Amino acid sequence: MTVTPKKKLIETSLPLEAINAAASREKSIRHGHPSTLHLYWARRPLAAARAVLFAQLVDDPASRPEEFPTVAEQDRERTRLHQLLEQLVVWENSNDESLLRQARDEIRKSNGGELPAVLDPFAGGGAIPLEAQRLGLEAHASDLNPLAVLINKALIEIPPCFTGKSPVFPGSAGTRQGWDRAEGLAEDVRAYGGWMRDKAEEQIGNLYPTVTDEHGVERTVIAWIWARTVASPNPANPIEVPLVRSWWLSKKKGKEAWIEATVVDGQVRYEVRHDADGPKGDGDGTRVGRGAVSLADGTPISSDYLKSEGSAGRFGAHLMAVVAEGDRGRLYFSPTQAHIQAAQVMKPIEVPEEELPYDPRNIWTPAYGLTRFSDLFTNRQLVALTTLSDLVAEAREQVLADARVAGLKSGDRLENGGSGAKAYADAVATYLALAVSKSTNTGSSLTSWMNDRGAIRETFARQAIPMVWDFAEVNPLGDFGGTLTSSLEKLVLALQHLPSGSGTVIAADAANREYTGLVVSTDPPYYDNIGYSDLSDFFYVWLRRSLDKVQSRAFGTMLTPKAEELVANPYRHGGKAGAERFFVEGFNSVFARIRQGANIEVPLTVYYAYKQQDSGVDGTSSTGWHTLLNGLIEAGWEITATWPMRTEGSGRLLAKGTNALASSIVLACRPRPEEAPTTTRRTFVSTLRSELPEALRTLIQSSIAPVDLAQAAIGPGISVFSRYVRVREADGSDMTVKDALLLINATLDEVIGEQESDFDAETRFAVKWYRQYGWEQENSGIADQLARSSDTSISALERGGIFEAKGGKARLLGPEQLDGTWDVAADKHVSVWEATVRVAAIMAKDGLERVASILPDIESRVSLDAIKELGFLLFHEAEKKKATQDAILFNGLVTAWGDMTVQARKFAGTPRSSQPTFDFDGEED
Repeated sequence: MTVTPKKKLIETSLPLEAINAAASREKSIRHGHPSTLHLYWARRPLAAARAVLFAQLVDDPASRPEEFPTVAEQDRERTRLHQLLEQLVVWENSNDESLLRQARDEIRKSNGGELPAVLDPFAGGGAIPLEAQRLGLEAHASDLNPLAVLINKALIEIPPCFTGKSPVFPGSAGTRQGWDRAEGLAEDVRAYGGWMRDKAEEQIGNLYPTVTDEHGVERTVIAWIWARTVASPNPANPIEVPLVRSWWLSKKKGKEAWIEATVVDGQVRYEVRHDADGPKGDGDGTRVGRGAVSLADGTPISSDYLKSEGSAGRFGAHLMAVVAEGDRGRLYFSPTQAHIQAAQVMKPIEVPEEELPYDPRNIWTPAYGLTRFSDLFTNRQLVALTTLSDLVAEAREQVLADARVAGLKSGDRLENGGSGAKAYADAVATYLALAVSKSTNTGSSLTSWMNDRGAIRETFARQAIPMVWDFAEVNPLGDFGGTLTSSLEKLVLALQHLPSGSGTVIAADAANREYTGLVVSTDPPYYDNIGYSDLSDFFYVWLRRSLDKVQSRAFGTMLTPKAEELVANPYRHGGKAGAERFFVEGFNSVFARIRQGANIEVPLTVYYAYKQQDSGVDGTSSTGWHTLLNGLIEAGWEITATWPMRTEGSGRLLAKGTNALASSIVLACRPRPEEAPTTTRRTFVSTLRSELPEALRTLIQSSIAPVDLAQAAIGPGISVFSRYVRVREADGSDMTVKDALLLINATLDEVIGEQESDFDAETRFAVKWYRQYGWEQENSGIADQLARSSDTSISALERGGIFEAKGGKARLLGPEQLDGTWDVAADKHVSVWEATVRVAAIMAKDGLERVASILPDIESRVSLDAIKELGFLLFHEAEKKKATQDAILFNGLVTAWGDMTVQARKFAGTPRSSQPTFDFDGEED
């Protein structure tokens, strides 16, 4: 007899707004955040990963009727778990051992007293394995990409090897009593990183001269601002044309600075000016579209000309300005001959000469002649990076010697499982190499100067290798952002706060590795969005130089593996069709293999990252999204829940008036029974209409935001679709995922529309009017007909304070007419419509607390649940009408509903037991 596994919390409900708020806030946290250890693409927020793992492993109360026999008891227990989760996702609680112990106890309780082992087979930046380890679980990570493997080792495998160890740098061990977690290791990385930086200063410090200000004070240079140049195609005036986006260095009010470029005797001269009367419009820069114009005479320079000159190796570079540290901000100086000469150094012999891959979508430099990795750096940058890379090996030898002096036995190397002096020296060297590697993100000739912020825009400001024309060359030996010192400081802060626990990382193809007994939570590649291996090579070529003997297994190839990478790359797989076929076959094989061996007591969780343009208004147009759903279903999985995880505010998501999608969708999946049936379209639609309404009503009554409802609704809808082996259309063909999603969305429309029948007559009229005319005026005769059909009248609507009719014209009163002071008790007739629009408008104008203060009075006149339901309905209608401001207004109302009701209790002034109708229990989730 087959025992059905217990349903987990993630398959029923989540405190989604709390999770999303924590994930969104996390984007602004840099101090000690593990993502600052090294750059990787499309990392999931730690808060989301932690929440998903907890909810994936903890039973939903309804699946334990012996403990929670009634719905009320189940709701109370679910609320308790939600409250624990809401605390768990807060960044400041990341290492709260008491809270983490509570989470572990809940996980044990739901898993036979054990803490399961968790695997992410597409580990990437390591968020999921790290949070599994933080929750006390045995964490497993694997990836095909060596950069991802190294990052995961640095996060979950290396720190536990040296937990509680004192640092070995001379004099460091005695600076405090006791070293927790990896604090001793972190202290040594800081100390030996400083040693490296000092050695580099001795060897190449002369290449980075200071600049003297007008008072004779020497200032440390932050960056040198360069422009690539090309000979003008005008033979009568063949100057070297600087290719410049903007002449402005600083647009900050009162601190304006810009470059004045003039041509003198066929040479361009650059002088920094300090006033607000700088270049404007077409006069700001020489770049025009993809081409340029000559500074001397305006001769047009085409994109093709730039490409041909670049490919022939005829680009030059001019120093245009020098940026230095001031006492209160940046200082800008005109270039001098000394600074020009300091940059004129020979190219080192051993530099990464590997060819850049062919991917014109994401790697733009080869078309302009920058075809090798070494071409992406100036000669001075190459000297600095080779010097620092070589110093990693020297630092390792120094650590080894000091570790032996400190009493550590030599032991085996780190990659062989050692934990003695050799292994420790390897560990420190690994983190030092990561710091050097990370500094290349601001240490290439593809960084630019942001004149609005006075800061460097890093190479990977987007997930691509761009072509940059005027670039900022950072001083790598400084103590500011973008330098080795800065990289080390951030790395050390992250390292000393990492959890200690069991962590195992291997390089493996997800389609071939073992899954037996493991719980799987994973963030797979997103179809064709990111070329991870191609982008990783930018860092890999430098890490390999530093660590080929320390991490020899990870760096055994010249570049990262490409052929097996599960990305739909049309340039690698014979075009778009070949790339899609490769991805689909690979994806299906991975998830079929997971199904064969993974822990079936716990659902699989899979993340899918949306881009805003991934979907049209019907939410179905993304190739990657369809591929993911199809792949899971074809591999034998039933999708039991979909949860939108947002890292952006809802206002920004709605800014373009389009269907607002989450940053990520998390899917919970169960193995579909082998005996699962085939069904017909008719049966599928019937089942959908019988099951989806209740699931949607549950979602609407929970803490989900309207902006997320459509995506969350996919869960119960696609669950119906995926429980069948196939759904047959009337013509015998198989129903596609896209068609199933269209039916699910249509059912969502029906369910939300059905709410209208439960509202009062005035509200039913207003909904119909808004759907057709919004806040615009229309003929009074039409209004009269619509009012009669809704069992009301224009005079009743006017008395209700929501409508206006005069001069043959009529209109609904909009939020701007209903945001004033409202005496609810004196209002003779309050409809759900009036209450909803007034509350939304007052909240937007006066804030949450003002609304909370009048909610008890409102509750005595209309149902608060009805207000929330109408908020959902109006968001849905506004979104379909592309009425952006209305959508933001009503999404804000419903999203803040839980907070408002909590505040309202304080204003109610009486215990809840004496107010049986003022019941907010359902809003605390």
